[in-house]
Amino acid sequence: MNQEYIEYEQKIREHIVRNVDKLLKEPRSFIRYPFIDPGSIYDGNVWDWDTYWSVYGLLGMMDSFDEEMQKKILRHAKGNVQNFLDHQLEDGYIPMMIEVKDWSEPYLNMQHKNGVLMNMHKPFLCGQICEISDYVEDYQWIMEDIPKLQRYFDCYDRSYFFSEKGLYVWCDDIMIGGDNDPATFGRPKFSTANIYLNSFMVREMECMAKILDIAGMEEQAEAYIRKRDNLVKAIQEECWDPRDQFFYSVDVDIKTRPYDWFHKGLGVFWKTLPIKIRVWSGFIPLWAGFATQRQAEAMVKHWLDKSTFYSDYGILTLAKDEKMFDLSVTNNPSNWLGPIWVVANYIVFRGFLDYGFLEAAEQMCRGTLKLLGKDLAETGCFHEYYDPFDGHPIMNGGFINWNILVLSMVKELKMMKEDV
Repeated sequence: MNQEYIEYEQKIREHIVRNVDKLLKEPRSFIRYPFIDPGSIYDGNVWDWDTYWSVYGLLGMMDSFDEEMQKKILRHAKGNVQNFLDHQLEDGYIPMMIEVKDWSEPYLNMQHKNGVLMNMHKPFLCGQICEISDYVEDYQWIMEDIPKLQRYFDCYDRSYFFSEKGLYVWCDDIMIGGDNDPATFGRPKFSTANIYLNSFMVREMECMAKILDIAGMEEQAEAYIRKRDNLVKAIQEECWDPRDQFFYSVDVDIKTRPYDWFHKGLGVFWKTLPIKIRVWSGFIPLWAGFATQRQAEAMVKHWLDKSTFYSDYGILTLAKDEKMFDLSVTNNPSNWLGPIWVVANYIVFRGFLDYGFLEAAEQMCRGTLKLLGKDLAETGCFHEYYDPFDGHPIMNGGFINWNILVLSMVKELKMMKEDV
């Protein structure tokens, strides 16, 4: 990379090192363990996939911190996991987010106990455990919690898995990661098998199998690998569109609906119906590692298409020629209808890298460095998401969280180049 990008990297690293302590929060009220929050308006919140990506990014740049800060980061990383397991309910449900209000327990748990149907912790819990444990080369700290992890999967299988479809579904559109993804946003409850949920679940099952294997529970580990393989088979059969060469979320509310003597002949024999909206999450199968090489080649072409996903600053979260494309400033839901999010950039980058598309990966890395480097130079901080056309920040200054992943891009791209 040229000197401009090297300077961007240095300034970004310095900014994170100076501000990382602001993300490392101590216990408060019913949050009994230290934790990491995203910064900005999310002060004091413990989020599921946010904490995973923050930890992933911080572990990747640990050599930038002194020994005392390294210890603190690890303590808070483990605390993320401990806080979620601490608030697991008897049926295995774990909330997606924990925040302290004038309540005796997390709001989502209160709602769940009252019978409100809602989503649970996204599939990043075992992933975060593995990232931490691999870094410290020790899994013993989590061994006694394996029964809790099993109940977590049991709850997913009991409440969110449609066995006849072979796929997992969201309950609704609340806190699904890509908040207003049109494939789920505003649609009926339990109707969308989102490619985001199912792709990340593939990796989560692999991580659970690894934990069980290290615990000496080989038979149970093999069962999770079989579950993983069956899920991959279902995703390939139901979510990959060979005509469009794209991974879509799918509608599972498909069945013959007879009325009197009508519809007594040939009924609905297809399991799902593709929701043909091109969302960035269609690229996640590359990160999860189950796309074929030919599928990966097709997905790279989708990103390079300037009429759909391409931006000089990364990947648009919704193809720009979709009717829902919109860059409005919005929070709750956050806007994933086109703006650039660094976490999406990283996930797509890593998929390209793993499948050998180094030029595309480097292009993604450079664009992300420029995006955050310009923001830092002009505003003195990072923001939550960005305009894909000129890179200007849209909202929530002071947001750090997964923006740290830009340094993971630089490090991992360099390592891959050295290995080639």
